[in-house]
Amino acid sequence: MIGMCFASEDGSGRRWLLPVALVAAWISHGCSIGATLVKETPNGGIVTYSFKNERGGPLLSPYRKRAFELMEKRCPQGYRLLREGEARGYGSGPGLQEGTEDEPIGRRWGIQFECK
Repeated sequence: MIGMCFASEDGSGRRWLLPVALVAAWISHGCSIGATLVKETPNGGIVTYSFKNERGGPLLSPYRKRAFELMEKRCPQGYRLLREGEARGYGSGPGLQEGTEDEPIGRRWGIQFECK
C-alpha cells in the first residue's frame, strides 16, 4: 500500500516494497516523484518529498514547496501540520552482497497534515 510511508519493515527485511510501490505509482500517474501525496484521510493526509543532506536537507529541498502546494490543493480552506520527519522505508536498501551494510537509495521527508 502506497500510504504506508511511516510504516516499519514487515519483519522479513524487505525494505524495497514501498519504494517499488512509489515508483509504480509515479509511472502510472505520469507525475514527478519529487513530492507526492501518499495517503489521503477524510480530513487531511501525508505528503512526502525527496531531499539530500548535502543540498540543505529537507527544509531547503526544492520539492518542499511542491509538497506544500499539494497540501493547499487538498485543503483549500487551510491546513495544520501534525508532524513531520524522515519517512521510514526510503533511507536504504540491502547491500549488494549478503552480510554487507545497507546502501543509501534516496531519502524522503514526510509531512502529516489535517484540513481546517
